[in-house]
Amino acid sequence: MDWQKAKKGFSSYLRLEKSLSANSVGAYLGDLDKLIQFADSKPVKLQPETVVLKDLREFIMWINELGMIPTSQARIISGIKAFYKYLLMDNQLNYDPSELLEAPKLKRKLPDTLSIVDIDKLIDAIDLSKPEGMRNKTMIEVLYSCGLRVSELINLRISNLYLDIEFIKVLGKGDKERLVPIGSQGIKFLKLWLHDVRVHIPVQSGEEDMVFLNRRGKRLSRVYVFMMIKELAEVIGLKKSISPHTFRHSFATHLIEGGADLRAVQEMLGHESITTTEIYTHLDREYLKTVIIDHHPRS
Repeated sequence: MDWQKAKKGFSSYLRLEKSLSANSVGAYLGDLDKLIQFADSKPVKLQPETVVLKDLREFIMWINELGMIPTSQARIISGIKAFYKYLLMDNQLNYDPSELLEAPKLKRKLPDTLSIVDIDKLIDAIDLSKPEGMRNKTMIEVLYSCGLRVSELINLRISNLYLDIEFIKVLGKGDKERLVPIGSQGIKFLKLWLHDVRVHIPVQSGEEDMVFLNRRGKRLSRVYVFMMIKELAEVIGLKKSISPHTFRHSFATHLIEGGADLRAVQEMLGHESITTTEIYTHLDREYLKTVIIDHHPRS
C-alpha cells in the first residue's frame, strides 16, 4: 500500500463520509504528513501496512523531540488514529496499530469568560454615530445571545432567521445545521440593522442573503470581528484578552450558572460530545467557590 494513495483515500473519506470542512481535512492530512515524514526517515522505510504500535510510539517520541507541545501531540495522535480507523473500515488493513496508542495527559484550561456587566460595557462602548455602529452592536448581541462561533456569525443568512418564532438556523462545524433560540435583544437589533441600515448598502452579487455586510456590500471576515472586539476591550480598559469565542464561553457559563440543563446547552452550542460541554460545569464550580470565598463568614 502506497502512502500517497492511502492519503488520497483518507482525504475523500473525511470530505465525503465525515463531511468535514476544508480546514479540518487539511489539519488531518497535515498530521498524516508528519507520520509519512517519520516513516520515510527510517533506514527501512515504513509503509501504512507495516507500521506497528512500537513504530507509532517512536513517532510520538520523534515529534516530542521536535518540541511539539502536548496539545499538538494529542491532536496529531487523534489524526493518526482516524487514519488507521479509516484503513480498517475500508478493509485495507485487518488490524489497527494505533488502538493502544495513548495521547499525553492534558490539563483542561478553563476558558476566559466575561461578566454580564463587562458585556454591557462592551456593547455600550460601540459608537452608534458611525456607519458600522449598529452592525457591530447587532453582531455582539447575536454572538452572546446565541453562543455562536465567529464563522457561524459572519456566514449567518437572512433566509435562516425565524425571528417570528425566536429562532435562527446556524450552519456549524462539518456543515451541520442546528436551530438556536434568540432572545428579545438579539431580535430587536437584528431588525434595526436589517430594516434601517443594511437596506441602504449596495449589496455585491452573491452576498444578497448574508446578514452582515461591510460598507462595500461584501460579507465580513473573521479578522474584522476579532479586531473590532479587541478595540472595544481597549476602549473600556478591559484587562482580559478576549475574542469572539469569549462571548460563546460566556453564553454557556451564564446558562449553566443559571441552572440550565447540560444537554440543552450542548444542543445550542452544537457540541458533538457532551464531554466538550462539561467543561462549563467546572466553570460553574469555580463560580461557586468564589461565592463561598466572598460571602461565607468562615471562609
